[in-house]
Amino acid sequence: MAGPIALRTSSVSTAIPGATAESPWVKWLLIALTLGFLTLFLFVPLAAVFTEALRKGWNAYLASFSDPAALAAIKLTLLTAAIAVPLNLVFGLAAAWAIARFNFVGKNLLLTLIDLPFAVSPVISGLIYVLLFGLQGWLGPFLAEHDLKIIFAVPGIVLATVFVTFPFVARELIPLMQEQGSEEEQAALSLGASGWQTFWRVTLPNVKWALLYGVILCNARAMGEFGAVSVVSGHIRGKTNTIPLHVEILYNEYNFVAAFAVASLLAILALLTLAAKSLVEWQVRRQAAAPLEPTPAEE
Repeated sequence: MAGPIALRTSSVSTAIPGATAESPWVKWLLIALTLGFLTLFLFVPLAAVFTEALRKGWNAYLASFSDPAALAAIKLTLLTAAIAVPLNLVFGLAAAWAIARFNFVGKNLLLTLIDLPFAVSPVISGLIYVLLFGLQGWLGPFLAEHDLKIIFAVPGIVLATVFVTFPFVARELIPLMQEQGSEEEQAALSLGASGWQTFWRVTLPNVKWALLYGVILCNARAMGEFGAVSVVSGHIRGKTNTIPLHVEILYNEYNFVAAFAVASLLAILALLTLAAKSLVEWQVRRQAAAPLEPTPAEE
Protein backbone atom coordinates (compact mmCIF):
# COMPACT_ATOMS: atom_id res chain seq x y z
CA MET A 1 0.00 0.00 0.00
CA ALA A 2 2.86 2.36 0.64
CA GLY A 3 3.90 2.34 -3.03
CA PRO A 4 0.59 3.57 -4.55
CA ILE A 5 0.10 6.14 -1.79
CA ALA A 6 3.61 7.54 -2.28
CA LEU A 7 3.10 7.57 -6.05
CA ARG A 8 -0.23 9.35 -5.74
CA THR A 9 1.23 11.93 -3.32
CA SER A 10 4.16 12.56 -5.64
CA SER A 11 1.90 13.05 -8.66
CA VAL A 12 -0.32 15.48 -6.77
CA SER A 13 2.66 17.51 -5.53
CA THR A 14 4.06 17.78 -9.04
CA ALA A 15 0.68 18.66 -10.52
CA ILE A 16 -0.14 21.49 -8.14
CA PRO A 17 2.69 23.91 -9.15
CA GLY A 18 1.89 23.42 -12.83
CA ALA A 19 -1.81 24.05 -12.22
CA THR A 20 -1.27 27.19 -10.17
CA ALA A 21 1.72 28.73 -11.97
CA GLU A 22 1.00 31.84 -14.04
CA SER A 23 1.97 32.11 -17.66
CA PRO A 24 5.18 34.09 -18.35
CA TRP A 25 3.28 36.74 -20.28
CA VAL A 26 1.09 37.44 -17.22
CA LYS A 27 4.17 38.03 -15.09
CA TRP A 28 5.76 40.38 -17.59
CA LEU A 29 2.47 42.18 -18.19
CA LEU A 30 2.08 42.89 -14.47
CA ILE A 31 5.70 44.06 -14.24
CA ALA A 32 5.23 46.33 -17.26
CA LEU A 33 2.02 47.81 -15.81
CA THR A 34 3.74 48.47 -12.49
CA LEU A 35 6.76 50.12 -14.09
CA GLY A 36 4.54 52.14 -16.42
CA PHE A 37 2.45 53.39 -13.50
CA LEU A 38 5.55 54.34 -11.51
CA THR A 39 7.06 56.08 -14.52
CA LEU A 40 3.92 58.07 -15.27
CA PHE A 41 3.04 59.11 -11.74
CA LEU A 42 6.40 59.14 -9.95
CA PHE A 43 9.51 59.30 -12.11
CA VAL A 44 8.24 61.75 -14.74
CA PRO A 45 6.88 64.30 -12.21
CA LEU A 46 10.04 63.97 -10.13
CA ALA A 47 12.24 64.55 -13.18
CA ALA A 48 10.05 67.51 -14.20
CA VAL A 49 10.55 69.15 -10.79
CA PHE A 50 14.34 69.03 -11.01
CA THR A 51 14.39 69.94 -14.70
CA GLU A 52 12.27 73.04 -14.13
CA ALA A 53 14.22 73.97 -11.00
CA LEU A 54 17.53 73.90 -12.93
CA ARG A 55 16.16 75.46 -16.10
CA LYS A 56 18.09 78.70 -15.52
CA GLY A 57 21.21 77.09 -14.12
CA TRP A 58 22.70 76.41 -10.71
CA ASN A 59 23.07 80.07 -9.80
CA ALA A 60 19.36 80.73 -10.14
CA TYR A 61 18.64 77.46 -8.32
CA LEU A 62 20.82 78.34 -5.33
CA ALA A 63 19.58 81.92 -5.32
CA SER A 64 16.06 80.62 -4.64
CA PHE A 65 17.21 79.48 -1.21
CA SER A 66 18.87 82.79 -0.30
CA ASP A 67 15.50 84.54 -0.22
CA PRO A 68 14.65 85.43 3.42
CA ALA A 69 11.11 84.12 2.95
CA ALA A 70 12.44 80.77 1.73
CA LEU A 71 14.86 80.51 4.65
CA ALA A 72 12.06 81.37 7.09
CA ALA A 73 9.85 78.67 5.53
CA ILE A 74 12.61 76.08 5.84
CA LYS A 75 13.29 77.00 9.47
CA LEU A 76 9.59 76.88 10.35
CA THR A 77 9.18 73.49 8.67
CA LEU A 78 12.13 72.04 10.58
CA LEU A 79 10.92 73.60 13.84
CA THR A 80 7.42 72.19 13.38
CA ALA A 81 8.77 68.71 12.66
CA ALA A 82 11.18 68.95 15.61
CA ILE A 83 8.24 69.61 17.93
CA ALA A 84 5.57 67.37 16.39
CA VAL A 85 7.65 64.22 15.93
CA PRO A 86 8.84 63.86 19.57
CA LEU A 87 5.29 64.55 20.80
CA ASN A 88 3.93 61.83 18.52
CA LEU A 89 6.73 59.50 19.60
CA VAL A 90 5.68 59.84 23.25
CA PHE A 91 2.00 59.53 22.36
CA GLY A 92 2.61 56.51 20.14
CA LEU A 93 4.56 54.67 22.83
CA ALA A 94 1.98 55.45 25.51
CA ALA A 95 -0.98 54.51 23.31
CA ALA A 96 0.64 51.30 22.07
CA TRP A 97 1.62 50.27 25.60
CA ALA A 98 -1.90 50.92 26.92
CA ILE A 99 -3.67 49.11 24.08
CA ALA A 100 -1.30 46.13 23.86
CA ARG A 101 -0.82 45.54 27.58
CA PHE A 102 -4.14 46.43 29.24
CA ASN A 103 -7.84 45.76 28.85
CA PHE A 104 -10.07 48.71 29.70
CA VAL A 105 -13.41 50.24 28.82
CA GLY A 106 -13.18 52.27 25.61
CA LYS A 107 -10.19 50.41 24.17
CA ASN A 108 -11.85 49.96 20.78
CA LEU A 109 -12.91 53.59 20.81
CA LEU A 110 -9.30 54.63 21.42
CA LEU A 111 -8.19 52.54 18.43
CA THR A 112 -10.81 54.23 16.29
CA LEU A 113 -9.78 57.71 17.43
CA ILE A 114 -6.14 56.98 16.61
CA ASP A 115 -7.20 56.31 13.01
CA LEU A 116 -9.29 59.50 12.86
CA PRO A 117 -6.70 61.64 10.99
CA PHE A 118 -6.66 59.02 8.23
CA ALA A 119 -10.40 59.47 7.70
CA VAL A 120 -10.75 63.23 8.23
CA SER A 121 -9.62 65.66 5.54
CA PRO A 122 -6.63 67.76 6.66
CA VAL A 123 -8.57 70.89 5.71
CA ILE A 124 -11.37 69.88 8.08
CA SER A 125 -8.88 69.30 10.89
CA GLY A 126 -7.48 72.79 10.31
CA LEU A 127 -10.97 74.27 10.43
CA ILE A 128 -11.57 72.52 13.74
CA TYR A 129 -8.66 74.41 15.27
CA VAL A 130 -9.93 77.66 13.77
CA LEU A 131 -13.32 77.04 15.40
CA LEU A 132 -11.62 76.34 18.70
CA PHE A 133 -8.86 78.94 18.84
CA GLY A 134 -9.80 81.52 16.21
CA LEU A 135 -10.81 85.05 17.12
CA GLN A 136 -14.49 84.13 16.72
CA GLY A 137 -14.00 80.60 18.06
CA TRP A 138 -14.99 79.05 21.34
CA LEU A 139 -11.74 79.98 23.11
CA GLY A 140 -10.99 83.02 20.95
CA PRO A 141 -12.16 85.72 23.41
CA PHE A 142 -10.22 84.12 26.27
CA LEU A 143 -7.03 83.89 24.18
CA ALA A 144 -7.40 87.47 22.97
CA GLU A 145 -7.95 88.70 26.52
CA HIS A 146 -4.70 87.05 27.65
CA ASP A 147 -2.78 88.04 24.50
CA LEU A 148 -2.30 84.42 23.41
CA LYS A 149 -2.17 83.74 19.69
CA ILE A 150 -2.57 80.24 18.31
CA ILE A 151 -4.25 80.62 14.92
CA PHE A 152 -2.10 82.37 12.29
CA ALA A 153 0.92 81.66 14.48
CA VAL A 154 3.44 78.88 15.11
CA PRO A 155 1.40 77.12 17.87
CA GLY A 156 -1.50 76.58 15.49
CA ILE A 157 0.80 75.14 12.83
CA VAL A 158 2.31 72.75 15.36
CA LEU A 159 -1.11 71.67 16.66
CA ALA A 160 -2.41 70.99 13.14
CA THR A 161 0.73 69.04 12.26
CA VAL A 162 0.55 66.97 15.43
CA PHE A 163 -3.07 66.10 14.68
CA VAL A 164 -2.48 64.84 11.14
CA THR A 165 0.65 62.87 12.09
CA PHE A 166 -0.11 61.25 15.43
CA PRO A 167 -1.34 57.86 14.05
CA PHE A 168 1.96 56.97 12.36
CA VAL A 169 4.05 55.93 15.37
CA ALA A 170 1.16 54.35 17.26
CA ARG A 171 -0.01 52.33 14.26
CA GLU A 172 3.48 50.89 13.75
CA LEU A 173 3.87 49.88 17.39
CA ILE A 174 0.41 48.55 18.32
CA PRO A 175 0.38 45.41 16.09
CA LEU A 176 3.97 44.53 16.99
CA MET A 177 3.46 44.88 20.74
CA GLN A 178 0.23 42.88 20.58
CA GLU A 179 2.01 40.12 18.68
CA GLN A 180 4.98 40.03 21.07
CA GLY A 181 2.84 39.78 24.18
CA SER A 182 3.97 40.68 27.68
CA GLU A 183 5.80 37.52 28.75
CA GLU A 184 9.26 39.09 28.61
CA GLU A 185 8.15 42.14 30.62
CA GLN A 186 6.52 39.89 33.23
CA ALA A 187 9.67 37.80 33.46
CA ALA A 188 11.78 40.91 33.99
CA LEU A 189 9.43 42.19 36.70
CA SER A 190 9.44 38.81 38.43
CA LEU A 191 13.25 38.95 38.50
CA GLY A 192 13.13 42.26 40.35
CA ALA A 193 13.44 44.81 37.54
CA SER A 194 11.64 48.09 38.00
CA GLY A 195 9.12 49.46 35.52
CA TRP A 196 11.67 51.82 33.95
CA GLN A 197 14.31 49.08 33.74
CA THR A 198 11.81 46.80 32.04
CA PHE A 199 10.90 49.51 29.57
CA TRP A 200 14.48 50.49 28.67
CA ARG A 201 15.99 47.01 28.61
CA VAL A 202 13.13 44.81 27.37
CA THR A 203 10.27 46.70 25.74
CA LEU A 204 12.19 49.40 23.88
CA PRO A 205 14.80 47.07 22.30
CA ASN A 206 11.99 44.83 21.06
CA VAL A 207 10.17 47.66 19.27
CA LYS A 208 13.07 49.92 18.30
CA TRP A 209 12.88 49.26 14.55
CA ALA A 210 9.11 49.69 14.37
CA LEU A 211 9.49 52.85 16.44
CA LEU A 212 12.14 54.22 14.09
CA TYR A 213 10.00 53.31 11.08
CA GLY A 214 7.03 55.20 12.52
CA VAL A 215 9.19 58.22 13.33
CA ILE A 216 10.50 58.34 9.75
CA LEU A 217 6.97 58.28 8.30
CA CYS A 218 5.76 60.83 10.86
CA ASN A 219 8.62 63.19 10.05
CA ALA A 220 7.98 62.93 6.31
CA ARG A 221 4.30 63.77 6.73
CA ALA A 222 5.06 66.61 9.16
CA MET A 223 7.42 68.34 6.71
CA GLY A 224 5.13 67.86 3.73
CA GLU A 225 1.75 68.68 5.28
CA PHE A 226 -0.20 71.30 3.35
CA GLY A 227 -3.97 71.23 3.93
CA ALA A 228 -4.27 71.60 7.70
CA VAL A 229 -1.31 73.99 7.94
CA SER A 230 -2.70 76.12 5.12
CA VAL A 231 -5.92 76.72 7.06
CA VAL A 232 -4.33 77.72 10.37
CA SER A 233 -1.22 79.54 9.11
CA GLY A 234 -2.71 82.65 7.54
CA HIS A 235 -0.05 82.55 4.79
CA ILE A 236 2.00 85.30 6.39
CA ARG A 237 5.13 85.45 4.26
CA GLY A 238 8.33 85.01 6.21
CA LYS A 239 6.45 84.17 9.42
CA THR A 240 3.87 81.38 9.11
CA ASN A 241 4.66 79.82 5.75
CA THR A 242 6.13 76.33 5.72
CA ILE A 243 7.91 74.94 2.66
CA PRO A 244 4.74 73.62 0.92
CA LEU A 245 2.95 76.96 1.47
CA HIS A 246 5.95 78.89 0.22
CA VAL A 247 5.97 76.76 -2.96
CA GLU A 248 2.31 77.58 -3.53
CA ILE A 249 2.92 81.33 -3.17
CA LEU A 250 5.88 81.29 -5.55
CA TYR A 251 3.92 79.31 -8.13
CA ASN A 252 0.94 81.68 -7.89
CA GLU A 253 3.36 84.57 -8.48
CA TYR A 254 4.60 82.83 -11.66
CA ASN A 255 8.06 82.50 -10.14
CA PHE A 256 8.35 78.98 -11.49
CA VAL A 257 12.09 78.47 -11.11
CA ALA A 258 12.04 79.41 -7.43
CA ALA A 259 8.86 77.39 -6.85
CA PHE A 260 10.31 74.23 -8.37
CA ALA A 261 13.65 74.82 -6.66
CA VAL A 262 12.01 74.89 -3.23
CA ALA A 263 9.80 71.96 -4.27
CA SER A 264 12.93 70.02 -5.18
CA LEU A 265 14.03 70.39 -1.56
CA LEU A 266 10.86 68.58 -0.50
CA ALA A 267 11.57 65.96 -3.15
CA ILE A 268 15.09 65.46 -1.80
CA LEU A 269 13.69 65.11 1.73
CA ALA A 270 11.22 62.53 0.40
CA LEU A 271 14.02 60.56 -1.26
CA LEU A 272 16.06 60.64 1.95
CA THR A 273 13.00 59.44 3.85
CA LEU A 274 12.58 56.60 1.36
CA ALA A 275 16.24 55.66 1.75
CA ALA A 276 15.95 55.68 5.56
CA LYS A 277 12.76 53.59 5.34
CA SER A 278 14.48 51.05 3.09
CA LEU A 279 17.46 50.91 5.44
CA VAL A 280 15.22 50.18 8.42
CA GLU A 281 13.36 47.47 6.47
CA TRP A 282 16.68 45.91 5.42
CA GLN A 283 17.89 45.93 9.01
CA VAL A 284 14.67 44.29 10.20
CA ARG A 285 14.98 41.53 7.58
CA ARG A 286 18.66 41.06 8.43
CA GLN A 287 17.89 40.79 12.13
CA ALA A 288 15.04 38.33 11.48
CA ALA A 289 17.28 36.15 9.31
CA ALA A 290 20.19 36.14 11.76
CA PRO A 291 20.54 32.89 13.73
CA LEU A 292 19.74 33.02 17.40
CA GLU A 293 22.70 33.10 19.76
CA PRO A 294 23.19 29.72 21.46
CA THR A 295 22.29 29.47 25.09
CA PRO A 296 24.87 28.28 27.67
CA ALA A 297 23.07 24.93 27.84
CA GLU A 298 23.38 24.47 24.07
CA GLU A 299 27.07 25.36 24.19
